[in-house]
Amino acid sequence: MSLWSMKKDPDLESALSRNRRWVVNNQIKNIVLLCPNQVASVKLLQRKFKTLDLQGNALNWLKKYPCCFDVYLENDELYCRLTKRMMFLVEEEESVKDMQEGVYVERLAKLLMLSVNQRLNVLKLNELKRNFGLPDDYLIRIIPKFPELFRVVNYSGKRSSMEIELISWNPKLAISAIETSAERQGVVPCFSCSLPSTWVKSWDRFREFNSTPYVSPYSDPMGLMEGSKERDKRTVGLIHEILSLTLWKKLSILKLGHFKREFCLPEKLNSLLLKHPGIFYVSNRYQIYTVLLRDEYKGSELIDKDPLVVVKEKFGELMQEGLHEYNRRHYFQNLEKNRKKGIISVRPEKRIEKSGEMIEQNNQGGDLGGILDPEERKRFYRVLFDDANP
Repeated sequence: MSLWSMKKDPDLESALSRNRRWVVNNQIKNIVLLCPNQVASVKLLQRKFKTLDLQGNALNWLKKYPCCFDVYLENDELYCRLTKRMMFLVEEEESVKDMQEGVYVERLAKLLMLSVNQRLNVLKLNELKRNFGLPDDYLIRIIPKFPELFRVVNYSGKRSSMEIELISWNPKLAISAIETSAERQGVVPCFSCSLPSTWVKSWDRFREFNSTPYVSPYSDPMGLMEGSKERDKRTVGLIHEILSLTLWKKLSILKLGHFKREFCLPEKLNSLLLKHPGIFYVSNRYQIYTVLLRDEYKGSELIDKDPLVVVKEKFGELMQEGLHEYNRRHYFQNLEKNRKKGIISVRPEKRIEKSGEMIEQNNQGGDLGGILDPEERKRFYRVLFDDANP
């Protein structure tokens, strides 16, 4: 996997790296909400930092987001709770989940319809439930409400073998995103390509691939010969459809590979994805290989945003507001310290602008191997955890 390569697209790289801080803060938010009275000790969060793949001081991280986390001292111990503005977003998120229940039901049914036996392992699905927008308690919130559609089975008797099974096939749901778009435009179903015109060879390969009829991923693959154009067409359409069901139209390739048997995916999944750069964008941002649908993005922005994505973006805006406030406050604190020492500092406007550039640079990530590159990692954690840095 380390030998993979694809020409980088700055816009799509930005889309992939933009929500890294959001992921961490969302995990902290979930930990706090699960604690008694929705209050977590900073010591607890510090212990959880290892599971979040973070280093440094948890308190320093929390202080960087004053709009999200309220840190206070009680009985000589530091505690963290969500701010009122954060709680409003939590309530809005829950409201969206309630209103979108029908969408989750269809999404889960479609995933089961795409699988070979119309069954998916619960443990495996739990790894991706948030990618598809499924609530954490979908097993008790959704499954019992729709006994005519789903049931939980365990044919082997092992706890790890518990599966969700589709009971009835709904032909109205067996329509892919490609077919829906084609019907809306009044054209024949086919893939779209948004590569630059200078990618002549890639365009030629795409046109050749797209010249054969589209094969629905909901069709039975058993009648298609292994290695045939029709089989390849269906497999590409299958991956496209799975990605189109996710909130951000992207998935970790490693996690997608866990479902090779269930979705009848090829053994060399990476090779297949790289053969179709006009349809899929493969990135190793932070050395986590991710595949993204090109046709779902315009620049670095999603074209059609799920209501849950809209709420999550509000969370990101709140984070950014708090980070800006934190950096501004620390800048003026350092400015005052330097003034007392008789050190002449640069003009505030330029210094704050430079600080903003540093934050943006950190959000974008590095171009030389991502967050696991030694120098990039040092810079990343220096910005996040060093209180001396505004």
